[in-house]
Amino acid sequence: MTDQPTSPEHQADAQADDVPEQMRVRREKRDRLISSGKGAYPIAVPRTHTITAIREYFDDQDLAPDTRTGQQVAITGRVIFLRNTGKLCFVRLREGNGAEIQAMLSLAEIGQDPLDEFKALVDIGDLLSVEGEVITSRRGELSVAATSWTMAAKALRPLPNEHKPLSEEARVRLRYLDMIVRPEAREIVRVKASVLKALRATLDEREYVEVETPILQLTNGGAAARPFKTHLNAFDQEMLLRIALELDLKRAMIGGVDRVYEIGRTFRNEGLDSTHAAEFSMLEAYEAYGDQFSMIALAKALIRNAARAVGRTQVTARDGSIIDLEAEWREASIMDLVSEATGRTITAETPADELRAIAAQHEVDLKDDWGAAEIVVELFEQLVEDSLIQPTFVMDYPAEVKPLAKPHRAQAGLNEAWDLIINGVELGAAYSELNDPVIQRERLEEQSLKAAEGDPEAMELDEVFLRAMEHGMPPAGGIGIGVDRLVMLLTGVGIRESILFPLLRPE
Repeated sequence: MTDQPTSPEHQADAQADDVPEQMRVRREKRDRLISSGKGAYPIAVPRTHTITAIREYFDDQDLAPDTRTGQQVAITGRVIFLRNTGKLCFVRLREGNGAEIQAMLSLAEIGQDPLDEFKALVDIGDLLSVEGEVITSRRGELSVAATSWTMAAKALRPLPNEHKPLSEEARVRLRYLDMIVRPEAREIVRVKASVLKALRATLDEREYVEVETPILQLTNGGAAARPFKTHLNAFDQEMLLRIALELDLKRAMIGGVDRVYEIGRTFRNEGLDSTHAAEFSMLEAYEAYGDQFSMIALAKALIRNAARAVGRTQVTARDGSIIDLEAEWREASIMDLVSEATGRTITAETPADELRAIAAQHEVDLKDDWGAAEIVVELFEQLVEDSLIQPTFVMDYPAEVKPLAKPHRAQAGLNEAWDLIINGVELGAAYSELNDPVIQRERLEEQSLKAAEGDPEAMELDEVFLRAMEHGMPPAGGIGIGVDRLVMLLTGVGIRESILFPLLRPE
């Protein structure tokens, strides 16, 4: 007989191959609990201590085997291991954060009837309350010697076992079950919570004000993306789910919130892959009298502080190298990067025909209606982006592809905008924000014409935003960071694992 911990995957009931039969048997046990008056789902159960608290108090005491501490406790947890034979039963309980402890139910301590009921009614996966004394077993295992037990919630479905582990698809689709059986899944949830806390702390320290802005929008603005459409019955009005937070945050800044930010859900009705989701979390922040360079400093602080908060300032890259987030971060012009990749000098004046010839040489497919600016960006995305492993601020974008950014202070035809690429993935973007309402109207009108011609990603003319700008918007820097992509960087998982319950195709 052993009282050592065993993983739930290897200790789940061997008959889990027949789930319908297991459910029938468990349903009968539920009915027996209810008919006996004990209940299968009571309102409350005894609980005086968390398993974590008991572990923290006793683990450092170096208790000898067969020690009785005299400490009486009532604990709760999910059953992840059972040994139900003879006069001594072992059950291992786990609480939500992964802390585990063994409970021992002996005939001498608990009595014949409660012991028999335990053997007959408790299964792996059940939520249980156990009362008793904290002891160490003959093997030195910290345990609770039970004097009573109570069912907290009867599980009608079994946990996965070693014969039927969850597939990768099932781990995403049944995330709650994945979290029960895999510590890595639980850890990602807590890492993301720590990242969010660190992001807010960094901004709060810099006196940014957190606000909430509408998810339902009348127009499509703030990014180049295809929106989700819906209908507001009260107004009989077609509406869109926001693709970005930008325009409403700028209106708040115009109103006097000089440093403003939001962490919120955004929605883009586009393709899904390892770095793109239909619904995801964005951080956007705007600082009056800032610019793209103040946003570089802010980006470094936000990402480094988040990495420090979870103890992951060095992460393994997709190519096996190490990304040290505390090291220097590169700044490079998109024109220079594309020139390096193609072996040709490319500038803002390079004509579209020449760029198309370069793209053909490198087997980069282009759309027929793309101009020079779109071609430069496509060359960058196809030939350069994946190779940028170490943190790189890709700067000086063509004006046409960043319509909400201010013209470059020194180079005609370019805007003051950057994208931050780490591990070959765009993690964030920032601008010296355009605040001339006349130029902004011209650029949005150009975008609205593209939308009218059928471009589903083009921005629409937002008269509410333009009217606010016409009251005077201060010079500003603005930044957007993909929260889920930051979690991906720090944990090494894909975007579906970084989102707790991602949108999936129906079964």
